[in-house]
Amino acid sequence: MAGLQAGAPTPTDITVHSQSRVLEVAFSDGMTFRIPFELMRIYSPSAEVQGHGPGQEVLQTGKREIELVGLEPVGNYAVQPSFSDGHDTGIFSWDYLYFLGSGQDRLWSEYEKRLNDAGVARDAPMPPKGGHACASH
Repeated sequence: MAGLQAGAPTPTDITVHSQSRVLEVAFSDGMTFRIPFELMRIYSPSAEVQGHGPGQEVLQTGKREIELVGLEPVGNYAVQPSFSDGHDTGIFSWDYLYFLGSGQDRLWSEYEKRLNDAGVARDAPMPPKGGHACASH
């Protein structure tokens, strides 16, 4: 399971900075990352964001001002954040948090490219959920 890779860095400290909207995570290998809530929300590992397979990702918009309203531990391998838009289904393993923290520049670039390719603004509101076809019809 993700987050349980042998020898992978594990968090030694996790701090929620509500004012600056970042999750600060210090890892056992000495690395510390300040991960913006917006980055966490747009790259949430949940099926709602990632879809149920390749090519089914849902482009997230309007998340710049997102807040973290809760952060619950999941066993000894992850945390489950609750965001101010009601999203609370993503489980962020330690290795996924490390991936987000260490790859921020690349992830932001990929996100901006996806926005550009879709012709959508970063702060555009999300479309209504009714259009998602996940169940068989």
